[in-house]
Amino acid sequence: RFTTMPRPAFPVAKPFSDQPRPPIALNPVPSNQIESIGYDSSTSTLAVRFRRGTGAIYHYPGVLAATYDAFVEAESKGQFFDKNFKSLGFEKFPAEPVADAEQAG
Repeated sequence: RFTTMPRPAFPVAKPFSDQPRPPIALNPVPSNQIESIGYDSSTSTLAVRFRRGTGAIYHYPGVLAATYDAFVEAESKGQFFDKNFKSLGFEKFPAEPVADAEQAG
């Protein structure tokens, strides 16, 4: 009999990108799993920072604007992320000081 370990809510075990992080402003969201999200419409890239872990920022390319909009409006950000983005490829960037849209205004 095989048992599977539950997968963590945030991506792990991938090295940081050797490229500088493209500037996508992050906005806080109400979620137990996800701290903040952002979107770059010119590259169709979703940016996500999770509450757990090192504070790394994950970029998911090829996300349609309509899917991002649905993510913003989703009642459960964690469930929406799991269903729509968790299996996508991503780039991982080191944590940054909280400066983006999170501290603006």
